[in-house]
Amino acid sequence: VCSLQDFSLVDSQLSDDTLGEVQNLISNQKKIYDLLLEEQKDLIHSRDDRREMTKQFKRRTEKMTLDFQKDELSYRDQLTQEKAKVDQLKQEEGDLMRQIRQVQAAIKEEGVQNDYLREQADVIKAMPDKKLVFRGATAEADDWEMFEMRSEVIYPMEGGTALITFEEEDVAQNILDMKTHHVDLGGDCRITVESRAVELMLPSAAEINSSVCPNRILVSNLPKMDEETLKNKLEIHFSKSKHKGGEVDECEYLPDSGAVVVTFVEDNIAKGLTECEFHDVRMDKKTSHRVKVTPFLSGGGEGGRGTRMTACPRTVLLTGIPHVMDRETLQDLLEIHFQKDGNGGGEIEAMLYNPLGQSTSAVFRSVSPDSQRE
Repeated sequence: VCSLQDFSLVDSQLSDDTLGEVQNLISNQKKIYDLLLEEQKDLIHSRDDRREMTKQFKRRTEKMTLDFQKDELSYRDQLTQEKAKVDQLKQEEGDLMRQIRQVQAAIKEEGVQNDYLREQADVIKAMPDKKLVFRGATAEADDWEMFEMRSEVIYPMEGGTALITFEEEDVAQNILDMKTHHVDLGGDCRITVESRAVELMLPSAAEINSSVCPNRILVSNLPKMDEETLKNKLEIHFSKSKHKGGEVDECEYLPDSGAVVVTFVEDNIAKGLTECEFHDVRMDKKTSHRVKVTPFLSGGGEGGRGTRMTACPRTVLLTGIPHVMDRETLQDLLEIHFQKDGNGGGEIEAMLYNPLGQSTSAVFRSVSPDSQRE
């Protein structure tokens, strides 16, 4: 326990200084505290700014991600469309190339055709001369010859059938209309046959082409002399290389025109000879004769262009004929039956019967314009 005397010994001046220092210290600490509070506020404000910035950045990132995805989808769609356009352009390019090739092939074919026509025209211009004399006789404008194609068809017959050709079409049509016929064979024996139309497949048109033969020439404007001697003189002349000739295979005399066809062993000899239209051929030791050399045309059929089914107007087919007697007797009885007017028949031009178990073929020939025969 301290007494009052002890307290009196304390220096009052020192106490005042210490209190001031404490107050200053408190004041300094308060300032530091205020600074810390300010810094804390700044940090909080900065934190809030950072958070807001983070939110904004996140929103921008999400927006940019969505925009990127949209752009990616748009780019993919555009890429798909461009790829489709490229594929379409490639297809169009392929189509155009095919068309170009077709046009080039057509042009080439036209060129070949033009060369062929030019060659044919040259041949026509170089045809052998034929002297004509007008004797004052005239003819109608429609009086001209035309090309006619006649067909020949082999018709295989089945067993138990017969073909009958009547002289009149009306009789054949009447037999077809009746269809079923009862043929009396004598006594109580009779057979039943059926009539059918005969249809043949015929060509509707044919094409014949001609071309220049590469190893033949046609020599015309020849002198009148022995045929063998003339051919020998021509063979000697055209076999010599100085006359642009070659080895001769044969010489053929054409009596209707008086010209000679010279055939060479090698091709293309004829082309060189026809480039010079006239040739002087020595016929004896003293004289020569000027002959005309032209290309030789060879032609042939190209076959039918289309077919058509044609019914024979005067021929009928009888079917269902049983084999009850010998062939000749049964054919005679059938012919007798179908010749009678009472049976719907008429005059028979031809008949062919094929019994059961046998094979026979009938030959049909086309009807000419001036004839009514099949």
